[in-house]
Amino acid sequence: MARQSTKQENEIVYVLHTYPFKETSLIIEIFSKVHGRISLVAKGARRPRSLVRGMLQSFQSLQATWSGQGEMKTLHSIEWCDELMQIEGDALICGFYINELLMRLLPKEDPHEVLFDFYHQTMQLLSKKDRLSVILRRFELRLLQELGYELPLIKDENGEPVSPTKTYYYEAGYGPTDPTKTKEGVPVLGKTLIDMAKDDYQDVKTEQQSKQLMRYLIGHYLGDKPLNSKQLFLHLEGE
Repeated sequence: MARQSTKQENEIVYVLHTYPFKETSLIIEIFSKVHGRISLVAKGARRPRSLVRGMLQSFQSLQATWSGQGEMKTLHSIEWCDELMQIEGDALICGFYINELLMRLLPKEDPHEVLFDFYHQTMQLLSKKDRLSVILRRFELRLLQELGYELPLIKDENGEPVSPTKTYYYEAGYGPTDPTKTKEGVPVLGKTLIDMAKDDYQDVKTEQQSKQLMRYLIGHYLGDKPLNSKQLFLHLEGE
């Protein structure tokens, strides 16, 4: 029986990270709409005249062709497939933070087409530099939800509707909990949780508390190893 081809052609991808490999090559971590997070070797990409190297820009929608059956595939070609997005300044810091979250939390070769589309929309919003904090909260929440983490927002740990006027302690794995039963997690107003479920961040209190809540949840699921982008990100968040 003929061996099935493993070549993937003209797949829509984003570059999450690159790092040197041997003398002249690069390892590229990409986020593919169809195949999820993939590691590719770009042979010769570090040579001065390499055409590939100039294409390996983060936050830009690209078309890539690669092949291989193991964990490390071989890149054959990559090219622009959309208009160049200008992501600069504080928005650039947000982009690095989001990419590092994907590198740390997204399993390899685990397709997440809905998350990919949301990532694409997020990059477009970052290029407009409007309410960066809200853009991050929305992405953090969607990321954890798409990865299968249960994040109840409108029901408490007992399945009762969240009261907008009540303060809860939100504990990872349990959700909103009566403050008389625990002091684990972070305090959060019921209205904040309801607003987040509605994707409504107009209230200043909601924006502030959602930042505290998502920082706690992201930290919980990341574990002990800190993000490399954390210091830049904390500076952006004004802390």
